[in-house]
Amino acid sequence: MKKPLSKSQIVCITLLWAALCYFVLVHAKRIDGPTLSMLIISGGLVFIPVIKSLKKNK
Repeated sequence: MKKPLSKSQIVCITLLWAALCYFVLVHAKRIDGPTLSMLIISGGLVFIPVIKSLKKNK
């Protein structure tokens, strides 16, 4: 069984994801469906484990 993420790991993962989203949105020539769906899917891949880890820490 995996150990839950620490608070510093959660903060680091969240900040890296936010930086990636900022970079994609600023440098995109146009924001369309595939771009938005990519951001939503990446958010799910990042925040589902984070939320599960926060629930295990309680």
